[in-house]
Amino acid sequence: MRALIDVQKKLYPDLLEIMQHRYVVLQNIELLQPIGRRGLAENTNLTERNVRGEIDFLHEQGLIDITTKGMQITKEGKIVIEQLGEFMHEAMGLSVLERQLKDKLHVSNIMIVPGNSDDHNWVKQEMGKACASFLKERVKSPQTIAATGGTTMAAVANMMVPFDNAASSLFVPARGGIGEKEENQANTIVAKMARKVRGDYRLLYVPDPLSETSYQNIIKEPSINDTLQLIKDSNIVLHGIGDALTMAKRRKTSEEVMEKLKDKKAISEAFGYYFDKFGDVVHKVRTIGIQLDDLSTVNQVITIAGGHSKANAIASYFKKGKSDLLITDEAAAEQILRDESL
Repeated sequence: MRALIDVQKKLYPDLLEIMQHRYVVLQNIELLQPIGRRGLAENTNLTERNVRGEIDFLHEQGLIDITTKGMQITKEGKIVIEQLGEFMHEAMGLSVLERQLKDKLHVSNIMIVPGNSDDHNWVKQEMGKACASFLKERVKSPQTIAATGGTTMAAVANMMVPFDNAASSLFVPARGGIGEKEENQANTIVAKMARKVRGDYRLLYVPDPLSETSYQNIIKEPSINDTLQLIKDSNIVLHGIGDALTMAKRRKTSEEVMEKLKDKKAISEAFGYYFDKFGDVVHKVRTIGIQLDDLSTVNQVITIAGGHSKANAIASYFKKGKSDLLITDEAAAEQILRDESL
């Protein structure tokens, strides 16, 4: 396929560019529908005039419907997106990026979606869609799946679809909540995943982080202990990666600990652990849920994180962190490859 694409670029250099624009427009409409022209222009970095021309063409081809609420993808449009997916992935150079990033981060499997999730929410939704598709294809029997919180995990939950052979899978939160927006809490996310997959779920009503005294008291509760055992026995773990100082602020961390994180040059955070650029743990907060050591017994650890701003954090975590699959975006991948210090 690579050779064919290279020939097409020489013979019809404009053709691939037009296909890429229309493919991205279709993707946006599918992910954000119903959506208006202005919203589409903002999410595709195209002018409203260009968007109008693409919309007219796609509507004439029967790939989208235009309603008073906005544009929506048609059945034919979905088929086109599915059929073009692999070709456009290769044509946009994402396969090359994946191979290069595998070598740099030493990860067995990487999936890269186009765009920058810092700038456009549809890119985060596309990462969620990639994760949901991977799980649908790979999960062949009922599994216990643990997920952390955050906006990226919420995007995964939004894109979940029923598992053909594992509808009774159990979803559990990988950790407690940090007291922010309900839709980004692990409890909310696993409940939504379970409903979409037609599975079951368990909730964990504990804050994150905890004082040592609170931790010792809470883990004695039978209901907490039962859920905690389910979490530790998970077959699949879905988690994000946070910027260290951003996550510390979200946890309302004390000034003393904030200074420690700055002094130790903390870069990334996952599961309540803070890592420096070499992947060494420089600080840990007491949390109830999955610990780093627990990942060694998990069959499949899937990391979903993207955006230019997350490049340093992703590179930091993957120095030593366990993961079988990284799902990220083009902006993060390019920044990691471009920066030789990472």
